[in-house]
Amino acid sequence: MTSDPLEAAAILSDDLRRGMYAFIRSARAPVTRDEAAASVGISRKLAAFHLDKLVEAGLLRAHYASPAGVRRVGRAPKVYEPSGVDVRVSIPQREHGLLASILLDAVRGQGAAESGQEAALRAAGERGRALGAAESRPVRGGRLGTERALTRAAEVLDRHGFEPDREEPTRLRLRNCPFHPMAQDDPDLVCGVNHAFLSGVVDGLGASSIEARLAPHSGYCCVEFGPREE
Repeated sequence: MTSDPLEAAAILSDDLRRGMYAFIRSARAPVTRDEAAASVGISRKLAAFHLDKLVEAGLLRAHYASPAGVRRVGRAPKVYEPSGVDVRVSIPQREHGLLASILLDAVRGQGAAESGQEAALRAAGERGRALGAAESRPVRGGRLGTERALTRAAEVLDRHGFEPDREEPTRLRLRNCPFHPMAQDDPDLVCGVNHAFLSGVVDGLGASSIEARLAPHSGYCCVEFGPREE
């Protein structure tokens, strides 16, 4: 098995493999061949061929397991799940250029009374508000309710690589951090910039019923969204 980024990029250049990989990444449990095949509309046999290529490239891992609570006679089905390897290709999407641009804005516009981190947070908030304002649309009644605001935020963030995950009607988590792995080098700075940026997006959208808050959790971005606390 390899995690070579060039090979991984070549593997994911195929639309069927990329579609199945995206489906498996978004699933909350290991995926069978039948489920993977159905996600892109191909036969189980063809899906098995592509899935094995994804395993060989180090993008997926495979094992045998029966669904919880299901008793089977014979061999358990083969299932697939993300390997956890960061291959640095388009899935998951990374936005190191955006982070660098925000930090450049901070350096250029740093005030005499600001620390470097304060300037970075300010610049991130301004960039987020500009993005949110560019994506905003008129709202009937003048205000987005919590669930509609989360839906609108999810639409915007999905286009920017955050992989929104809406398990609950009033809670939005993000499966991907586009600033990873930079966040591992300086989590206080990078997670703070991310939080300021996403808070700015919410403000720019005019989504006053929700807020972005720091909520580090294994397997998710450090920021999640929920109803604004009064």
